[in-house]
Amino acid sequence: MQTYWFIFCKTDLLLEKLPDGSYTIPTGEEPPVEIKPWTTIHNISPFEDALVKTFRIDSPVTDHPAFEMCGLRASYYRLPKHLYLKAGKCQEILYWDQNTQFCGVCGAPMHKNTDISKRCDNCGKEVWPQLATAVIVLIHRGDEVLLVHANNFRSDFYGLVAGFVETGETLEQAVEREVMEETGIRIRNIRYFGSQPWPYPCGLMVGFHADYEEGEIHLQRSELSAGDWFRKEHLPHIPEKLSIARMLIDDWLESEEKG
Repeated sequence: MQTYWFIFCKTDLLLEKLPDGSYTIPTGEEPPVEIKPWTTIHNISPFEDALVKTFRIDSPVTDHPAFEMCGLRASYYRLPKHLYLKAGKCQEILYWDQNTQFCGVCGAPMHKNTDISKRCDNCGKEVWPQLATAVIVLIHRGDEVLLVHANNFRSDFYGLVAGFVETGETLEQAVEREVMEETGIRIRNIRYFGSQPWPYPCGLMVGFHADYEEGEIHLQRSELSAGDWFRKEHLPHIPEKLSIARMLIDDWLESEEKG
């Protein structure tokens, strides 16, 4: 059985360039780069026909005719989807490993117990990879949708209202709360669309459609720099294809075309 080697330097992933110009993840019985004495190799849930392993390297691979480094986000456009999704899981495991070196109870070193758990040899505390669950919603008002520009966006694109789920609330309650906090409007008819692993660094995005009920837009300026209602004919710059935000917008656009 072949092994896929998902090798990261910080957040960049090692890709293998094939003769036809496409990209894949390196495979082989042994890793394609040198393993250091301190390197930890993690076993990841396998594909049906291949094992999956991941580890970090200290320096990027450069000047190699067959390999190149690529950011995880950018790899979405170069890799087959199943390899991109597995790369995301590998990155999440590496992030978890890096951030659980010591016990949060007693401060002693943590050691691997299983492929997805660690245990403190001193006090017995066990930890597993944790997900930060977030909701994201496309709000409809007739033939318009609400799009917003968040302060942390790196370009001029407009996305959707989103935020993390708090303890003690349902996903739907989180949607209502985030919309009210960030825009001041009320919504109704919240309906599930889909979910997406979001390994930046360890999230799960849960997407919804909802309908406008009442209120004027009053942006939470600590979170949003702009927001407005848009028709399909006059959309601003919207998120890239890899995101569930774009999937929600595309789903609306397709329904508008059919309607």
